[in-house]
Amino acid sequence: MPKLVTIAVPCPLRRGFDYLWADALQQEPELGMRVSIPFGSRRLVGVIIATDVSSDIPSSKMKAVLKVLDSKPTLSPYLVELGRWAADYYHHPIGDCIQQMLPVTLRKAEPAKEKPAQYWQCSEQINQLPTLSARAHQQRSLLSVIEQSGQLSRRQIKDLGYSNNVLNTLINGGYLCKADAPLVKRKDQQANKPVLNSEQDEAVNAISSALGRFERFLLDGVTGSGKTEVYLRAIENCLARDEQALVLIPEIGLTPQTLQRFEQRFPKQVSTLHSGLSDGERLLNWQNIQSGKHQILLGTRSAVFTPFNKLGLIIVDEEHDASYKQQDGWRYSARDIAVKRGADHHCPVVLGSATPSLDSLHNVAQNRYQLLELRERAGGASAPSVRLLDIRNEALDEGLSKSLLDATTRTLNAGNQALIFLNRRGFSPQLQCHSCGWLANCQACDAKMTVHFGRRELRCHHCDASEALPSICPQCHNHQLIFQGPGTERLELSLKRHFPDVAVIRIDRDTTSAKGSMQSLVDDIHTGKPCILVGTQMLAKGHHFPDVTLVGIVDIDGGLFSADFRGPERSGQLLIQVAGRAGRADKLGTVYIQTHCPEHPALEALVNKGYQPFAQQLLAERRLFSLPPISFSAVIRADATSLQGAEAFLEQIRTALPIGDTQWSIVGPLPAPMTRKAGRFRAALILQAERRSLLHQHLHTACHIGDQLNKPQNLRWSVDVDPIDLF
Repeated sequence: MPKLVTIAVPCPLRRGFDYLWADALQQEPELGMRVSIPFGSRRLVGVIIATDVSSDIPSSKMKAVLKVLDSKPTLSPYLVELGRWAADYYHHPIGDCIQQMLPVTLRKAEPAKEKPAQYWQCSEQINQLPTLSARAHQQRSLLSVIEQSGQLSRRQIKDLGYSNNVLNTLINGGYLCKADAPLVKRKDQQANKPVLNSEQDEAVNAISSALGRFERFLLDGVTGSGKTEVYLRAIENCLARDEQALVLIPEIGLTPQTLQRFEQRFPKQVSTLHSGLSDGERLLNWQNIQSGKHQILLGTRSAVFTPFNKLGLIIVDEEHDASYKQQDGWRYSARDIAVKRGADHHCPVVLGSATPSLDSLHNVAQNRYQLLELRERAGGASAPSVRLLDIRNEALDEGLSKSLLDATTRTLNAGNQALIFLNRRGFSPQLQCHSCGWLANCQACDAKMTVHFGRRELRCHHCDASEALPSICPQCHNHQLIFQGPGTERLELSLKRHFPDVAVIRIDRDTTSAKGSMQSLVDDIHTGKPCILVGTQMLAKGHHFPDVTLVGIVDIDGGLFSADFRGPERSGQLLIQVAGRAGRADKLGTVYIQTHCPEHPALEALVNKGYQPFAQQLLAERRLFSLPPISFSAVIRADATSLQGAEAFLEQIRTALPIGDTQWSIVGPLPAPMTRKAGRFRAALILQAERRSLLHQHLHTACHIGDQLNKPQNLRWSVDVDPIDLF
């Protein structure tokens, strides 16, 4: 009887496909092997997810595997099983799940080519060379890092955020020379370790004592309390057991500074995985962890699927961050899969945050997670004082109140730095004609176009459509066009006008898109010279700016009145994270919050009581209305070229499901608040249940119905389990 295997094929169908395994392939099939297969008129790369299978279909009607691409499995049986579990939990096609667990290079049929790494070290004649200019911040910074590390590869240097131009300048100047071979791993530099306070010491001991078994910890530490040092000590104890550690961080922007700190503590033992790497770099780092060559993996969301030789500790930093949830395609949560991997590998999982998610706090209340608290700022730093600025009826200068401008002046005169936060990039969120009222709307979305004055363009931040900034109203040809509201670009220009002799540094997606630009801006800030930082939430996460003593929050009101029930939670987290940038060293910090709603109960709770009472208040509201995390939810979304088409499809699914009762409910179809996006109309069904098993039971039925329905070619639909956004 011919041998059959089941292949996970990258396609939108929720199942594997059986193929013949011919003797001519001259090797036995194994789980996790990549193979080349015919699929329709195409030739695709699939992964074996079952062997020795049987089928009722005659072998004469089945297609055969064309070629085996691996001499040994690329994915271990464990990762194959993890892919199966994730596909089942998130109700997503298994082929797409398995494919996304592979580096991009391994999704192709061509064999992967590995380039030998080039290592660079300081030249022996460096003391005889001219001293680098004080203005060459990047070159001086890189030279210092290489001196501390001994030597670094070109790949590691890129990971740290330094460009090839900076490296080549040092090489051409004779400051660096090529190393013949990488240095042997060095032990942790004991002298560089800060002294732990009692709370940190207790947290390290609790995590370390759990090594070798599955335990879930929530490390709830105020900003500046030294959570990273707790991570480093726990990792050190993990490595002493000859085990590996996975550290997840929410955004690529945090990678260079975090990597630098990890490299200083664990030279030549750290690999990174994030979207800023080339395909070849990602493959090599993936293989270094898989083989056990490197002991620590520092990565963003997709790094959670990396194969480990011996995984002993998992850390999820800023666990509350929405970046851990994939927002398109396979909508998995890296944080939740990290917990699943901890259970499978019998190792502790540490979720760290200064503003823990309500999900994690609920798990603590249910005794699923062990709470570790850090309430004391490391190094004796004091928490900043917080003031609400009531800006009702006050004349604002480009969104800035006189009180905030005066506080900025005092801060700069004292030789310190100020941070002005506005979570809205661009010059202005709206362009309007002062004569006829015309608005610059996006032609493809139910949204306004944002003005980017420096580039002289209008851009939609939802579909990325752009057009030239008009000089006259296209409707009445009047020249009086007004900019409604500020963005970070407008704040930057305004602050430069108020403080012409001080550097104003803007950090948002527009100024940090070039490789190495984020690190360059951070280096400028770390010179310690008085300056003003202006930016979006990119400034709120994980950065340590010891000379920032003033934080001004320009607009926090929007999130307090969000249509999404998670709006207040996110706004509170963002406010606390931004406020935590002030007074992180031995200098006192102050936070000014501009608001039109100083009596808002959520805002008062945050300012007067802190995050924990605020979060408990929100959890009480969730219990009252049986909202997640008290209950479990999922969203079935559809989009089409007409709203009627999307809603009709969802209505058919709803009709096929049981009528809601006290244990579960279904709402919709509802049009999304922004119904039209990128020319497509969006609607959703919202499912909610008291038990997770009941939710998945109905989701399984819904997916089966949706797959069987005759759908117009222009319709797309998806399932989002444990959504962080309802639309």
